[in-house]
Amino acid sequence: MLARYHIVRGARRPGDPLPNGIRQDTRKHTRHVLRPTEPLVLALLHDSSAEAFARFERGYVDLLKQRFATERPRFDELAELARGNDVYLGCNCPTQRQPDIHHCHTVLALAFLRDRYPDLDVRFP
Repeated sequence: MLARYHIVRGARRPGDPLPNGIRQDTRKHTRHVLRPTEPLVLALLHDSSAEAFARFERGYVDLLKQRFATERPRFDELAELARGNDVYLGCNCPTQRQPDIHHCHTVLALAFLRDRYPDLDVRFP
């Protein structure tokens, strides 16, 4: 199974436990194959309009397509891991600056992976 989780700084709120499974940090500063680039993230944080998110989505999906073409084994490994385990893609969203969970790169990544690996159990927020 493949889903997302919310990474928080400091203590988690009561009633908001970490998910049981394999948690992977996919934020911009990591080396994860699903990480967005810093310029994409900063542009979206600077402007949270629908138009800005549409630009972010186009840029991020194009980035995933490029990486899928050049780093396919990393995607295949993630898909294989999610076939036998509960895997959670982590990000700080939602945040005060970006409060819409559906405007998070992890949701776009889940859709991208669902389309390329139709056998995966992908769960959206």
